[in-house]
Amino acid sequence: MLELIGIGIVLVAVTVVIHALGTTYWIRHLVSRHGGNNVSRRRRPTLEMLISTAVVFLLLHIIEVMLWAVTFLVLVPVSELQTFETAVYFSLVTFTTLGYGDITLGPQWRILSGIEAMNGILLVGWTTALLFAVVQRSWTIEFGR
Repeated sequence: MLELIGIGIVLVAVTVVIHALGTTYWIRHLVSRHGGNNVSRRRRPTLEMLISTAVVFLLLHIIEVMLWAVTFLVLVPVSELQTFETAVYFSLVTFTTLGYGDITLGPQWRILSGIEAMNGILLVGWTTALLFAVVQRSWTIEFGR
C-alpha cells in the first residue's frame, strides 16, 4: 500500500510539473500575443485566444492521463488492463472522476486510482481557474473594462 501511495505522489508531482510548465508557457504566449496596449478589439482574436487556450489545456490533460495510463499498464496485471487503449480509457474515466465502473481494477489498485482521481480534480480545477482568467482578460480586451 505505501509503495502505491509513493508511486501516486510521484505521478501527482510529475503531472503538476507538466501542467505548470504547459500553462505557464501558454499564458506567456497569450500575454506576448494579446497583452499589449494596442490590442485589436475585434472578436476574431478573442475567439481564437479562447479556443486555442481550451485546446492547449485539453492537450495537457490528455498527456497527464496518458502518463497515468502507462503507469497502470506497467503495474497492473494484463488480465485487468489488456491494451493501451483500455488503460487510457480507464485513466480518463478515473482522472475526470466520471467513474463509469465498466472497467474496475482489483482491490490492491484502488488506492492508486483514487489518487489519480484526486489529481484530476486538482488539475481540472487549476485549468478552470486559468480558463476563467483568460475569459476575464478577453472581456477586458473586448469591452475595455
